[in-house]
Amino acid sequence: MMTPLDRRHFLGVAAAGLVGASTRIGRSDDSTSAPTLQWYDVRDWGLEGRGWNDTERYFDRLPARAKEKVRDAVWDLSRQSTGMLVRFQTDAQEIWADYALSSNRLALAHMPATGVSGLDLYAEDERGVPRWLSVVRPDAQAMKTKVISGLPAGERNYTAYLPLYNGTEHLKIGVPAGARFTPIAPRTEPPLVFYGTSITHGASASRPGMTHVAILGRRLNRPVINLGFSGNGRMEAEVGEFLTELDAAVYIIDCLPNMLGPEVAERAQPLVRQLRAARPQTPILLVEDRTYPNAPFLPSRQERHEASRAALREAYDALISAGTERLYYLPGETLLGDDRDDTTDGSHPSDLGFYRQANAFESVLREILGPA
Repeated sequence: MMTPLDRRHFLGVAAAGLVGASTRIGRSDDSTSAPTLQWYDVRDWGLEGRGWNDTERYFDRLPARAKEKVRDAVWDLSRQSTGMLVRFQTDAQEIWADYALSSNRLALAHMPATGVSGLDLYAEDERGVPRWLSVVRPDAQAMKTKVISGLPAGERNYTAYLPLYNGTEHLKIGVPAGARFTPIAPRTEPPLVFYGTSITHGASASRPGMTHVAILGRRLNRPVINLGFSGNGRMEAEVGEFLTELDAAVYIIDCLPNMLGPEVAERAQPLVRQLRAARPQTPILLVEDRTYPNAPFLPSRQERHEASRAALREAYDALISAGTERLYYLPGETLLGDDRDDTTDGSHPSDLGFYRQANAFESVLREILGPA
C-alpha cells in the first residue's frame, strides 16, 4: 500500500504552487479566452486508487513486478486508470485539465468517450457531500481544456475521477493565477478492494464517477482500489498474490461474469484460502454474477447462471463449514432491477444499472464494515 505523505512536505507542495508547463496539447475549446493558469501535477501529492508505488508507469494499477507473473491480457488492462481519483481544494472560479491518454481509442461500441477516456469532476456541497459538476468530453489523445467555469466565489473540495478504459500518461489541474489551490492527500485508511470483470472495470458507465465502485466510495466515504480486468476476472492465484499485499477493509471478489461453473469450482476456495492465509481478519465478500436481462428467453444463459452460482455457493458453504470466518455472500439476482432495463447490451450495466448495483452492494458492505 501507499505510505502516508509527510504532512509538512504536503503543505509545502501546496505553498510552492507546483507550476509546470504543458507541452502536449490536443484541443482547447476555450484557448482564445484562456486566462493565465497555474498548473499542478497530481503526481506531486498522489492519487487514491493506486495500490502500489513500484509501478512501471505512475498511473498503472499493478506493480511492475506483476508483468512477469500475470497473464499478458491482465497486465495490459492493468495499465488503464479505472478507479483512480485525485482530490484538491481551491477557490478558483474555473478549473482546467491537461492530460494525455495512452490510446487513441477514445470510445467503445457500447461506451461513450466520456466514460472510456473522460475526466469526471465532483465538488463538495455545503454539507461536504460530493456532487457531480462536469465531465471532459475528449476528442483527442492529449487534452488541454477547461473543465468548468462560472463557479461562485468560495473555497471548496473537488474530486476528479480518471478514465475507465484508457491509460493516463499525465494529469495536471489548472486554475487561474492567484487562485488558492491546496492538494488533498490520498486517504490512508484501508480501501475497499474490488477484483472482477469488465463490469467492475467500468463497462458501460457514461462517466468515470458513475461505476458502482466509485458510487460506493462516495457513499461509504472510503478509498477504493479497482482491480477489474475486462474479460479477465478469473479468480487467478497470480492476481490473488497481489491482492494479499493490499491492506483492504474488504476484499470484494466479483469474477463470475467471466467464469463457468467448473472454473468457479476449481478456483473459488483456493483464492479465499490464499487471501485468508495472508490476511486472517480481512472480510471477504463473494459476489454472484448479475442476471442477463434476456436469460428468461435464452435457456443457455440461464443454465450458465445456475451452474456458476451453484459452484460459488458450494465453495462458500464448504469454506464456512471448514471454519472460515468473516466470509460473506451477495446473490446475483439482487444486482440489477426486476425490469431488466438497466444494461447497454444485455450484459454491461448502464448508469441506471450501476446505481442499482451500488444499492445492492451498499447494504451488505455497511453490515460488514460496521458503524461508521
